[in-house]
Amino acid sequence: MNENLPAISDNLSHYLAKINQYPLLSPEEEFDLAVRYEKEDDVEAAHKLITSNLRFVVKVALEYRGYGVKLLDLIQEGNIGLMMALKKFDPHKGYRFISYAIWWIRAYIQNFIIKSWSLVKIGTTQIQKKLFYKMGKIKGLSDEEHKEEKILELAQKLNVRCSDIEEMQERFSGRDLSLDAKLEFGQELTFLELLPDRSPDQEEILGDREEDEALSEKVEEALRKLNERESFIVRHRIMTEEPMTLQELGDKFRISRERVRQVEGEALKKLKKELAGAELTCSVA
Repeated sequence: MNENLPAISDNLSHYLAKINQYPLLSPEEEFDLAVRYEKEDDVEAAHKLITSNLRFVVKVALEYRGYGVKLLDLIQEGNIGLMMALKKFDPHKGYRFISYAIWWIRAYIQNFIIKSWSLVKIGTTQIQKKLFYKMGKIKGLSDEEHKEEKILELAQKLNVRCSDIEEMQERFSGRDLSLDAKLEFGQELTFLELLPDRSPDQEEILGDREEDEALSEKVEEALRKLNERESFIVRHRIMTEEPMTLQELGDKFRISRERVRQVEGEALKKLKKELAGAELTCSVA
């Protein structure tokens, strides 16, 4: 397997050399070991089943090395999938262990890539997961020429909507960017230094505060023109973080819930009229 690999690290070379020392199992040996593990929870049998198939995990991981994730990380996740497969494997079904485990290995590797791809969640649905891995193999979708025809063709082939492909292509084309990264190699200027400061200045803060105070004064002035019951209902239904229910207010004033609703509506109309007369807008509606 080593001679088919691109340039690899010393750690990976050492790992490959080590796992290649484990012999492959015959179907009979594999069946006996799987039965021992199933019936007796034999740790030694499980160890032999796992180690004899580690090379196949590497083979699957190599299929995904174009996603910008370290190969050793992919192998580690695939190994977890291999171990999970052993827990679920039924040796009496008649197929080889690796034939069953390959789906677990691939699933764990794919999930790891999706989680590592971006801080923003992608691939959260089955359609998105399918598109994520298909888009990595489709070339030319970013070319403007015949782009719509290619997207339509792919959508029909995968039985998805064109909008699903366009959305995933947009996500697929961008990775997370560190704001501390340098604009160019050898320069000290970072992306963070180019971000505009959109926080309000002191004049804006002061202006907003004065406007809020003026509005509060007008609202209080308008509330004072309501009768006691109307003012109480508005304050405890509209102007509080924990509003009272219609039933609670009805019990307090010994009126029906519907009557409370009517009083509230009449009070709000009066407030709107007062505030409109003061040439102010309010969100009490």
